[in-house]
Amino acid sequence: MSDIKRLTRKINKFVEARDWKQFHNHKDMALSLVLEAAEVLEHFQWKSSIREINKHAKDKKEDIAEELADVAIYLFELADNMKVDLAKAIEKKLKKNALKYPVEKARGSAKKYTEL
Repeated sequence: MSDIKRLTRKINKFVEARDWKQFHNHKDMALSLVLEAAEVLEHFQWKSSIREINKHAKDKKEDIAEELADVAIYLFELADNMKVDLAKAIEKKLKKNALKYPVEKARGSAKKYTEL
């Protein structure tokens, strides 16, 4: 069993024990995912230099880790609710991106695939 499936089962048990499944429709799960991702971003708001960003990330690593965990929890649950095998979806997307961003063109570049 993949780590994703194992963690998804733990999340489902947590939600079921609290009878929250009734509130976890696709729209609200997607909204929650975005809101938690924004809380990750909030940690870096108003930081301008790489040095400042890296220092903040180090100093607030535990807080940021909790926000990242919230993002992952909503992501895993939404994928499960929609019957998406997240591990397979990630593998498929990596293969697709490998075609869009061949190493010989994309290495060291932040350009979008349409600009390579």
